Amino acid sequence: MVSLERDLGLFDLTNIVVGAVVGSDIYVASALTAGLVGPFSVVLWVVAGVMAIILAMIFAYSAYYIPKVGGPFAFVSTVFNDFWGFLTGWSMWVAEVISLPVFAITFANYLQYLVPLDAPEQLGVKALFLFGLTGVNIVGVKAAGKVNDVLTFIKLLPLLALVVIGAGSFALNPGFAANYFPLAPNGFGNLGTAIVLIFWAYVGFEMGTLPADEVRDPSRNIPRAIVIGMAIVSLFYISTNFVIFGAVNSAGLAYTAVPLVLVGTTLLGALGGTMMSVGALFSVSGSDESGTLGTSRLSYALSIDGLFPKAFSKVHRKYKTPYVALIVQGLIAFVLSAFSGLPSLISFSVLNLSFSFLLVSISFLFLKKTNQKGLRGQRVLPWLGIGICLFLLYSTSIQDKLIGSAVILSGIPIYAYFSPKVDIADLKEAFLSAPMTTMRYLESKDRFLAKLVKWLSRR
Repeated sequence: MVSLERDLGLFDLTNIVVGAVVGSDIYVASALTAGLVGPFSVVLWVVAGVMAIILAMIFAYSAYYIPKVGGPFAFVSTVFNDFWGFLTGWSMWVAEVISLPVFAITFANYLQYLVPLDAPEQLGVKALFLFGLTGVNIVGVKAAGKVNDVLTFIKLLPLLALVVIGAGSFALNPGFAANYFPLAPNGFGNLGTAIVLIFWAYVGFEMGTLPADEVRDPSRNIPRAIVIGMAIVSLFYISTNFVIFGAVNSAGLAYTAVPLVLVGTTLLGALGGTMMSVGALFSVSGSDESGTLGTSRLSYALSIDGLFPKAFSKVHRKYKTPYVALIVQGLIAFVLSAFSGLPSLISFSVLNLSFSFLLVSISFLFLKKTNQKGLRGQRVLPWLGIGICLFLLYSTSIQDKLIGSAVILSGIPIYAYFSPKVDIADLKEAFLSAPMTTMRYLESKDRFLAKLVKWLSRR
């Protein structure tokens, strides 16, 4: 039996949350919403941010009560049973895997601003991008965490520069404010669709709850990391979009695939465009790295409970990472990146995530520690979360609802097949056993007895 290592601290986990949230979305969503509701999009970024923070708090509190690997799957399984836990994990796994090719496509698109690429070269870039980050995650969670720390800081710098330069430009040239009028040139008929697209930009906070068994002091660090990470993300998103819609007319934003390059060029010329393009490459890389890490831990958790193929629970003997899960999701992401487009991938991902979040919100109604009062806001948060998820599901297209329902329901025969037939009780028992739990605790505290316990366990 090979266990996962506890190598992630509060700093690493906060960066995983920020890294998973701030990705390709901020570099494409503004253009999509500009064509739907115009400058009023800035208001919707605030609304979607509040929605995301509410759901993030539900995840943070749930992780406090149930600090287990697998995040949403573990939450719902503990409260209800493995069937509902599987549907939660299944829908989330589908959504997260579908999100990975979005980053590869966006990376290739922004790279073309710097280096022209033909179709075969774009395919090669997508492969190098996806499998390169897959390899980083196979080498080890600590290496992946450190890579993500670096990518997160690098990717935030261009956005910070954009906000500072944009604010300075507005102060020197109040004429920029004219771009905010009319506030909603296309009316408010597309509010639901716009919020769905913007909400996807905030998705990623759930990644912070997935590698729980690799986090030091998860009950304390996971909630703190999610709250801190979401506060950082909200501040950057709202301020960035304020600058975007002030610097460029919404009509111009609606017709570009690289809105931040357009804004950077408007404010600083060619240098600004190049700076934002390079920032986009780092940002997308960091987001995909975080998503790759979290998604593999979700499939590992499903497999260790006998609900996914046994191969997904295989841990590399040297690097102690779920390498099979990482390779499989990398292959799926590459195929989807070659044959799918951004709008369809984003919308379908939101639908599946909303269903998963809905089940987590419902399960949160029943969570409470023995002899302990509920956490602040615990009574109202799940009801707000349920309402938010139902609104997001309602706001997706009819096509997404039909296909999404079929995909979610397809999880039932998968559960029926694997649940009674795949027996990995020995692996699960070993993973959750008192000696293994004690050893992981000692390692997380860096006690000298950890080495002795590990040595004795091998005798």
